[in-house]
Amino acid sequence: MIPLKSKKDLEMMKKSGKILARVMKKIEKVIRPGVSTADIDHLAEELVLKEKARPAFKGYKGFPATVCTSINEEIVHGIPSTERKLKEGDILSLDLGVNYGGYFSDAAVTIAVGRIGPQLKKLIKVSKKALLLAIKSALVENNLSDISFSIQDYVEKHGFSVVRQFVGHGIGNELHEEPEIPNFGRPHQGPKLKSGMVLAIETMVNMGTWEAEILDNGWTAITKDRLPSAHFEHTIAVTDHGPKILTN
Repeated sequence: MIPLKSKKDLEMMKKSGKILARVMKKIEKVIRPGVSTADIDHLAEELVLKEKARPAFKGYKGFPATVCTSINEEIVHGIPSTERKLKEGDILSLDLGVNYGGYFSDAAVTIAVGRIGPQLKKLIKVSKKALLLAIKSALVENNLSDISFSIQDYVEKHGFSVVRQFVGHGIGNELHEEPEIPNFGRPHQGPKLKSGMVLAIETMVNMGTWEAEILDNGWTAITKDRLPSAHFEHTIAVTDHGPKILTN
């Protein structure tokens, strides 16, 4: 059962999303060669708490940090460390969640560290555009799989692959709610979208194979062929007037 949010719920989720967006913008400004992922994590937690909110990920199923910092071939759930310092030419995926008054928001972005090559620029551009196309597909009376199909279709037409082991999700009073939103699938399948649904849509795009492996830390997913991966995510509300991005 996919929960539908009330007007009050949506207002609170909008506030949560705006806090998250502000924090992410401030974090993005410190991304440069030499910065450690632990530094990023400490800043993220400080900024979230300053907003009178709480980090959504820290302690969630044992995750040890506020923000996921995934570098290059790391797809999702990279764990911040004082020993991991950003280098010129890296790409960094930041994934952050906020709990404000019991309402969750979730967003991700992939950022170039200094100068990167044309193929990495294309990977980031395609992943970001795929998310925007997916959001446009989140229309009342569309099927849930129309979102998934739009991601897969666009990404594969540009020569990349979509991650299959991890999915987007519903979100609200819990970080992860129904439904699961894969990055792949046939169109016109699954439940109809209804006004009041809130979804965390994520595009996870690999330069090579879609296959992934989990590191020994039990969290971090990396590409099987060790080629780079990009990750973008927004929390959106399905409304009668079209999809509304809550984490802008």
